[in-house]
Amino acid sequence: MSDPPPTPLLTLRGIGKSFLGVRVLDGVDLDVAPGEVHAVVGENGAGKSTLMKIVSGGYAPDGGTVEFAGEPRTFRGPRDAQRAGVGIIHQEFNLLPERTVAENVYLGHEPVRRGLVDRREMLERTRRLLDSIGETALPADARVGQLGVAQQQVVEIAKALALDARLLIMDEPTAALADHEVELLYGLVRRLQERGIGLLYVSHRLKEVFDLSSRITVLKDGRRVTTVDTADTSADELVRHMVGRELSSYYPDRAAPEDRGPVRLNLRDVGNRKLRDVNLQLRAGEVLGIGGLQGSGRSALARAIFGVSPFTTGDVTLDDRPVRLRSPRTAMRAGIAYVTEDRKGEGIVGRQSVLDNALLASRAVFAARSGRAARTVRVRELLAAVEVRGAGDDQEIRFLSGGNQQKVVLARWLALNPRILLFDEPTRGIDVGAKSAIHDLVRRLARDGAAVLMISSDLPELLGMSDRIVVMRDGHVAGELPAGATEEEVVALAVGTTREMAQ
Repeated sequence: MSDPPPTPLLTLRGIGKSFLGVRVLDGVDLDVAPGEVHAVVGENGAGKSTLMKIVSGGYAPDGGTVEFAGEPRTFRGPRDAQRAGVGIIHQEFNLLPERTVAENVYLGHEPVRRGLVDRREMLERTRRLLDSIGETALPADARVGQLGVAQQQVVEIAKALALDARLLIMDEPTAALADHEVELLYGLVRRLQERGIGLLYVSHRLKEVFDLSSRITVLKDGRRVTTVDTADTSADELVRHMVGRELSSYYPDRAAPEDRGPVRLNLRDVGNRKLRDVNLQLRAGEVLGIGGLQGSGRSALARAIFGVSPFTTGDVTLDDRPVRLRSPRTAMRAGIAYVTEDRKGEGIVGRQSVLDNALLASRAVFAARSGRAARTVRVRELLAAVEVRGAGDDQEIRFLSGGNQQKVVLARWLALNPRILLFDEPTRGIDVGAKSAIHDLVRRLARDGAAVLMISSDLPELLGMSDRIVVMRDGHVAGELPAGATEEEVVALAVGTTREMAQ
């Protein structure tokens, strides 16, 4: 006689939630067993984040029941859920930049000795915690504001683990991690499973979902579409459940060689503190992909072109004319747009409206009052054209999904009719449906004559979108690959396991 199945660690039945009369969750059932990785997937707006906030005590459900460790629970807030053993890693960072790694990890539950915070013990605990997840190089006393995006994400993971959770919610935990850091996370997830910790894993990256989970629940429009055993489904089937189309329709057709125009941007032996001897050409009508590991110089290249950290050596020509891109304002006036990788920190002003965010670039370039009304009309047309979904352009942008926030950022730059667009991780943290819309828009811009430089850590996206791929390593160009290159070829150049290819 077989053993009975273990009592679920978490059981949700008939969960519902409404905001201002809008139903965002409707009758959702879900359960997680001890030691199980249960993935939750769906487009932005499907209800994933709301469901996770209910589980972690951020919201109270309007209907349905929550059981944790076999007991009915009504969490009165996040702290109540934490005390019960529920931890969460948020999709967007929730860190204090002026405090150290240790102070962030143990914020609100610092070790105390004789009535005072025991900083030595806090540092030691943080070091042990970081060691346990393979991050021995991250100093526990480093100020978080000085860390890169990937390291800040690691702090978020450590912060959640310090709560000794029995159930851990991971909401897009690898969105900012490089490939080798994702492998470390995989190892950490497996160690957590061995300890009997249940994990709710929310991700738009289907490879992670298939690598890590044993079951997958698909949400759409606030309802549970299905729950399947991971071994019994496929990526195509999941995408059909989520958005109603095949996975093969992810990427639009590449540009034909004859569709590519003249060289728009030419970099010759350029460099700065993070880059050296970079030679690169970007043509009108093409999407040039930039690959490489975290810290290889990909983002530094985009920031230098945009004048954030200007080139200090070498020559730059724009449409065969020498230029010096000393500042973002100079770059914008030269027809260059930049979509940053850090959408929350640099891309949007969360407490300003959708319209105000979309007008930021226009206001920076066109200081005169004349033409302001026409520019506002133009931006509103662009917001409609990129299909931003929300309550209206007077809504604060922080209330939009990640995909819709990114569309607002795109509309902002399209208002300047840029000749060159720099995209740094344009689909990070965005669901598969919104990704497809962004991909189509990027390709449409190239077809209309823009020169597009796109940085992506998502290798299928890099390969699917790029007409050529330049791979960065240690601040310089390691090599160039044509359309149709393989993931193995990109990784080999990125890590230096093959001869550098002629540029």
